[in-house]
Amino acid sequence: MQADEPVTILTVAREAGVSKTTASDALRGSGRVSERTRETVARVAERLGYVPNGSARHLRKASTGTIGLHVPEVLTRSSYYMSFVFGVVEQAARHDYDVTLITSGQRRARPPRVDGLVLGDPLGGDPVVESLMATGLPTVSCERFPGARQADGVVWSEHAPMLHRLLDHLGSAGSTRPALIVAGDESDWAASLHRGYLEWCAAKGVTPRVRRVSFDATGEEIRAAARTLLTPGPGAVDALVCAPAGAATEVAPMVREAGALLASCVDSAATRMADPPITSIDLRPREAGASCAQLLFELLSGAAEPGTERVHPIELELRASTRPRH
Repeated sequence: MQADEPVTILTVAREAGVSKTTASDALRGSGRVSERTRETVARVAERLGYVPNGSARHLRKASTGTIGLHVPEVLTRSSYYMSFVFGVVEQAARHDYDVTLITSGQRRARPPRVDGLVLGDPLGGDPVVESLMATGLPTVSCERFPGARQADGVVWSEHAPMLHRLLDHLGSAGSTRPALIVAGDESDWAASLHRGYLEWCAAKGVTPRVRRVSFDATGEEIRAAARTLLTPGPGAVDALVCAPAGAATEVAPMVREAGALLASCVDSAATRMADPPITSIDLRPREAGASCAQLLFELLSGAAEPGTERVHPIELELRASTRPRH
């Protein structure tokens, strides 16, 4: 073989002493190929530095080799969504696919040139989401879409039960009057948290104390909501749960001054490094993104049926911000 000759499947087959079909089947793990032959072909391919021609493979399958990823524009600055994006991209790379990022600020006259779509926490009433779901492309959403349509696949988490666990923990730490700051119900995630909080209050006989903010709330809007909830006096709030990403660290100084407990519904580097570190729900966004992409690829290959739903596990991280006060 000449030094500048491109390494193709024919090159691998010739070096391994097998046919092109056998070499191809061996590297794909398909066909009737003995384990010994598979190992031989794999070793030769690795030695020669053979890289499968992904573009040619996608062309044969009438595929673009790309999936679309949509996240609400107001949330693209969130560290949660950046981690989610990385999870989607990493899983796509394992399938030899690229990812096209679509935000709600992009209006399209035609459907995107992709094989399928991942929707990250789609907001009800978002016209771009509505138009994407109307394209007929296979679609997977992270959390359910709060609208008339539903995606072909859904990856969701048990947010309300996890919030119950968090509120029970606050109760064991001495809280009897926990309050909640939450975004509007345009998001299935936020709506689940709001519903879970009200259910817990009803079961415990606790008066609900809720302040709702916009999904793209500014720091001042978050602080104003906390200020209202933390007003001193009889029956004052003794614990504050912040749903929007970044909200807990925004209000931490005033919560500390009020002597209340503090928790976040979204974990991040900021909550882990706060003083004191803030008890948080770890939504494991990178894994969630990977799970959404994997389900989409299974839908594309026929390995999963439309209507498939999968539960993505989340975790409660207990930290010093909710230690019992003596």
